[in-house]
Formats: sequence, C-alpha cells, structure tokens
Amino acid sequence: MAKYEWFAEIEAMIGRQYGRIYAWDKVNEAMVRQWCEIMGVENPLYTDADYAATTEYGQLVAPPAMLQSWCLAGFGDKILAPGSTTENPYGVLEILEKNGYPAVVAVNSNLTFDRYITMGEKLYYTTVLDSISEEKTTALGTGFFVTLKMTYFSEKTNGEADEKVGDMMFRVIKFKPAQRPEQTAPAKEAPARKRPKPGISDDNRFFWEGFGEQELRIQHCISCDKLQHPPAPVCMHCHSFELDYQVASGKGELYSFVIMHYPHVAPFDSPNPIGLIELEEGVRIPAGLIGVEEGVAPKIGQKVQVEYHTFDGELTLPQFRLVPTKES
Repeated sequence: MAKYEWFAEIEAMIGRQYGRIYAWDKVNEAMVRQWCEIMGVENPLYTDADYAATTEYGQLVAPPAMLQSWCLAGFGDKILAPGSTTENPYGVLEILEKNGYPAVVAVNSNLTFDRYITMGEKLYYTTVLDSISEEKTTALGTGFFVTLKMTYFSEKTNGEADEKVGDMMFRVIKFKPAQRPEQTAPAKEAPARKRPKPGISDDNRFFWEGFGEQELRIQHCISCDKLQHPPAPVCMHCHSFELDYQVASGKGELYSFVIMHYPHVAPFDSPNPIGLIELEEGVRIPAGLIGVEEGVAPKIGQKVQVEYHTFDGELTLPQFRLVPTKES
C-alpha cells in the first residue's frame, strides 16, 4: 500500500465492525407486493398466500433481491431506524477526501442469500471495512478501491442467537480525477445533439414504424388474445409465436412519473418529465409527458392523450399530453 503518513489511520480501520443498522419495518406483505409490482416480478411465491401454502415453504416469502431494501435509510431528520448505531462506516471515505481524493464512483455490489426471508422477521445489518487497495491509476484517475461488507441478520426474540440471512459486498473507488490535457487549438463547435434512435429489431419494428403512421401499435397474441408491451418474440402469457399487433386508442392515465432535473442531457428538455402510461387497453408504456406546468406536479391517475412529434426531421415518437383536471 502507498505509505502516506495519514494512511495509518485508514489501515487501523480495516477489519473494524460497525454496529447495527435496523430495518424501519418488519418484513411484510404490502412492501413485498409493491416491490414485485414495480420490478415486474410475478412469482406467486411472493404474493399469493394460497399458492405459497402449497410449497415447501408453507407461507409467503420475500424476494431475495429485496434484502438490501429492508434496511435502507429514510428521508428527512429520521434517517436511521430506532436502535441503529450512530457510527459511520463510511468514515474512511471522508479521510480520503480530506487528503485529496474527492471523487467517488460505485464499482460493484454483490449480494448473497442464505435463505428466504419470511413475513414478520425483523432485519438488521452490520458493516465491516473489508479492505482498501493499493493506490491505483485508472482511466478515471488515481485513487483507492474501498470494499465494505454488510452482513444481514434476522433478529430473534426468544433467546436464540440472531440468524445470518445474507451478505452484501459493496466496492467504490475514491480518486483524484485524471487531468485533461490542455487544448492547443480552439475547440470546434460541437454539432447539435440529436435524439438517440431506438434499437429496432424484427420483433419491435412494427411498434416503431407505427409512429410514422400516427399509430400506437401494441403487440397482440393471436393464440390467447392478450396484449403485451414491450414487444417480444413470444407471448409472455402463453408462449405462443403467433403474434400480430393492435392499434391502441392512445388514451390512458398516468400510472407513475418522474421529472428529471439534473443532469441536463441534451437534446432533452430540462426539466424532463417522463411518465409510465397505463393505456385503456391495459398495458403500460413509458413516454415523455407534455403539458406539465413548471412547479405543478402531475397527478397519478390523471388522464392523458397521445400526440406524435417529429424530432430532428427524421424521428417520430409518441408523447402524452396531460388532460387538465377539474381542479386545474
């Protein structure tokens, strides 16, 4: 390792275990259902109690990939759940920053699971500063790879030892950004940025080509008469290859949305409102929103209507205009 005088403080922290960070809530059906809906997970073992009762587990279980989410910090003043430690396992990053390594980028995160977690369990994790690399130079700059290991436990209340249920390895690089070479000639004016074109394949060509015809085409299964989006080579419901499309009405309602304020990505508007639209036909589609007033958030469930706009003289895309509510 690089032997800076200040590095001895960091070396002394390696292997140190930091106290518990508790989950705000016990594992519960409502949060599992919401997570599965958002992530598009349809495994009945997580959401169908009658089905789960027939399995080897005998009850609902939580998706393993939810493990980290149970113990995430909250917002506002009450960041950590009651009983959590006030120790800061990220203090090593503060030391590196103070000594000239201000930038940070997450490198990788690996989760391992010992077993399924069941409803009603109370979880917490502890953190160990696992390792710090030698000083390394990458394309980003020069710095140190810092590896933390979080171990997750299920707390027992009957006198038994708490049970380990999983681990997470989290690695970042804390670095000095690489110096860019000075320009010796005036920089050329960058060409105007165009909207990125979609990746078109034989499976989704009908969808993208429909916009030029002012049509919102949704994939339809001839065998089971169900719609699906995004387009796929087979029906996600019955696995049939017999597929065509139906033209949607273009009407729907706002199922969810996000307004991107930063960073500003050319050539998109800033702020950039993006909605998840639930069409009258029952499928959901992401698209840009128009008619969003500055400082006025759209309303979930608000009616929308598709419009077609051509960008850069060559790319026609659907955007959905918010239908004003009675309150507005």
